[in-house]
Amino acid sequence: MTSLDWNALAIDYAAEADLIAARLRDITAHQLHRRGLVVAISGGIDSSVSAALAVRALGPERVLTLILPERDSSDDSAVRARLLAQHLGVRTESVDIAPVLAAIGCYQARDAAVRSLLPDYGEGWKFKIVIDGGTEGRINRFRLVAQSPDGSQHACDLGLDQYLTIVAATNFKQRIRKTLEYFHADRLNYAVVGTPNRVEYDQGFFVKNGDGSADVKPIAHLYKTQVYGMARHLGLPDRICTAVPTTDTYSLSQGQDEFYYGLPYQQMDLALWAHNNSKPASWVASMLNISQAHAEAVYEDIGNKRRTTRYLHLAPVLVTAVAEVGHEP
Repeated sequence: MTSLDWNALAIDYAAEADLIAARLRDITAHQLHRRGLVVAISGGIDSSVSAALAVRALGPERVLTLILPERDSSDDSAVRARLLAQHLGVRTESVDIAPVLAAIGCYQARDAAVRSLLPDYGEGWKFKIVIDGGTEGRINRFRLVAQSPDGSQHACDLGLDQYLTIVAATNFKQRIRKTLEYFHADRLNYAVVGTPNRVEYDQGFFVKNGDGSADVKPIAHLYKTQVYGMARHLGLPDRICTAVPTTDTYSLSQGQDEFYYGLPYQQMDLALWAHNNSKPASWVASMLNISQAHAEAVYEDIGNKRRTTRYLHLAPVLVTAVAEVGHEP
């Protein structure tokens, strides 16, 4: 791609950082009536930039960061998270949530679902879920990819029951993390920061009442490319600015494009921008050097995800209005 292709995503980072910081100060103090902000940091670019913007808004003394690893978390994620906390000069607390997840049945339910497809799956195995088909114009299907202790690879299609069970079990991870975020927010009279970028927020790539739950979401209007640009503008450590996006959810390393989008984040950014700005699929095909059919499939997938994940954005639906607090059904 030429630099001209990416001008659509160019922003004034200094002005944007000032705007977000000012809005965070106002929202925290006057809308939420809280004293500070809690940010769970994973070592990834989105939570890192969100934490840095929180510090820019309120100062390090009024920001608490949390590092919440579990059994499948990459060791490097925690290293990067600690590096960020040290760089920002913020308080941080680290809690291994694996014992809670084990007690609640997260790993047991997940492993039983995997074992129903791969009977040999057990100690020392690793796995992930990947999508296949949709971006080539075929119906999307989910596949299980596993690696045995001897390094051999195994793959098979996921049945609906197994897919839903695995996803439901792994969603415990985000919901337990959010429980801890709100514990600290409650005890400090702080607000909780959500960290989705624009593509994640638009396409429903979050867990309801998990990482989708928050009091304020400062970067939900920024494309992932812009989040990386903001990280560099804010002077975050190079190790964070160059980190490759992963879900950090399954024991095998898994890119977000493998599991959800079907395109690397840079291409997904431009495709979503084009869709939002009424560019034809042919424009996306030309810019991304993909076929017309592929571009049309990407556009169709954007619409499908908006429809199927809309409920994630909804507040609880009331049967009838409660006028006294301004809530409508």
